[in-house]
Amino acid sequence: NGEVVEKRVKVKRKSKAEKERELVDMPLAARAVGHKLLIGAHVSAAGGVHQSILNSVHIGANAFALFLKSQRKWENPPLQDDHCSTFHSHCKTHSYDPSNHIVPHGSYLVNLAHTNKDRTKQAYDAFLDDLKRCEKLGIALYNFHPGTDQCADRPKAIAHLASNINRAHVETSKVVTLLETMTAGGNTIGCTFEDLRDIIALVTKKDRVGVCLDTAHVFTAGYDLRTPAAFLRTMERFEDVVGFKYLRALHLNDSKAPFGSNKDLHANIGTGFLGLRAFHNIVNEPRFAGLPLVLETPIEVRDDDGVLVKDEKGKEKEDKGIWAREIKLLESLVGTDVESEEFLSLERMLARKGEPERKRLEEQIERVREKAEKKAESGRKWKGRKKAEVEKAEVEKGGSGSSGGGSLPLSELDE
Repeated sequence: NGEVVEKRVKVKRKSKAEKERELVDMPLAARAVGHKLLIGAHVSAAGGVHQSILNSVHIGANAFALFLKSQRKWENPPLQDDHCSTFHSHCKTHSYDPSNHIVPHGSYLVNLAHTNKDRTKQAYDAFLDDLKRCEKLGIALYNFHPGTDQCADRPKAIAHLASNINRAHVETSKVVTLLETMTAGGNTIGCTFEDLRDIIALVTKKDRVGVCLDTAHVFTAGYDLRTPAAFLRTMERFEDVVGFKYLRALHLNDSKAPFGSNKDLHANIGTGFLGLRAFHNIVNEPRFAGLPLVLETPIEVRDDDGVLVKDEKGKEKEDKGIWAREIKLLESLVGTDVESEEFLSLERMLARKGEPERKRLEEQIERVREKAEKKAESGRKWKGRKKAEVEKAEVEKGGSGSSGGGSLPLSELDE
């Protein structure tokens, strides 16, 4: 009858095992063998903690971070025994040392500095649960945000935080708890090296406390890393105040926000206000050799106009190849001459790529600053008017024969 019948081709879905094999057999970049730097990224553990190993191999990483459970919920199911055994097997197969190459990140919900009794219990239980998960996996380093001061008493909040760390150390045996350097100012704890020093001073087991230095955070908190001289000053400051013996890991992030802005906005390496030279300083610092260096840079896909690209389900697209390329970029900077044409060309290219976003953030921060200044000026004028009204009332009160002690001398009235 001449009708054309179209057959729908059924696409066979890949099995879980096939997907896992692809992560290892088809990596986005090969892992550097024998490199003095352990560079990686914060990878996904969706599907089980063992998946993080394969995701790390896939991007050519020699170190990595992960969440041991959902960071958005207080209650989480325990680790599955089969996931733990597979995790150990993958570590052995792919030569990851869980005692130094893996740095889990704590939940963003946890604030060990909160002095409220109920909040303290909730935060402490979640924190302790994470440390016990680390012990089950043989992981020795655990990074977390120190928290915020909710009681308007910084020494009290720091003492409370340290007390919770001490309690957790008693209930566990080996995990080293790393205080992450923070930014944002205000009531955020950990924005200064002095905060870290004060916390560590109150921790009983000094061999179980350390620091994870976030490059974007310290930069916007006011510690410069951009030139060799500035980098050296910051490192000397860290040594004098905290001590390098406590530095156990780094988060490698450029910053969309300018120096000293107290804004936590990560940028891709070389595209932010830190710039490529800052990372040249970092990867050529001998004291960082052997430490896990973890990228937390954006991997969302954007179009030519900088708009986020979404898939058919409305989910933001990600390109893990960004991490693979940044790992190779950072590894290549070791021993590189910053005056070579190769470096200068790369520096210019990355700086141009990030220029629109840097400019947008600068303008935004300037608008916020101007708004704050206007508000402050308005407040000063209001206080001035209020003061004048009070003084006028006192004068009138004194002039009417009242014995009020607040009346102004005639000499001041003449003025």
